[in-house]
Amino acid sequence: MGGFISLPMTKETRVTVKIPRPLYRRIQQVIETSGFSSPTDFIVFVLRDLVSEVEQKEDREYTSEELQIIRQKLKNLGYL
Repeated sequence: MGGFISLPMTKETRVTVKIPRPLYRRIQQVIETSGFSSPTDFIVFVLRDLVSEVEQKEDREYTSEELQIIRQKLKNLGYL
């Protein structure tokens, strides 16, 4: 995950998002060897990446393969 830049955020720009505790524990394990300083930094990075992919593809129809990839990412994040 080299090249990750943590952008400073003020308290006013943050909101609370609840995720299942088992998922949070898994994220804690993942970041131990990844270079991320906190589960929050990792989650923000992953969500920005996912949103960026979706925004780039907004103007066209998704293939069934792309939909499956998005569903899997959401499942891995604990939303499905």
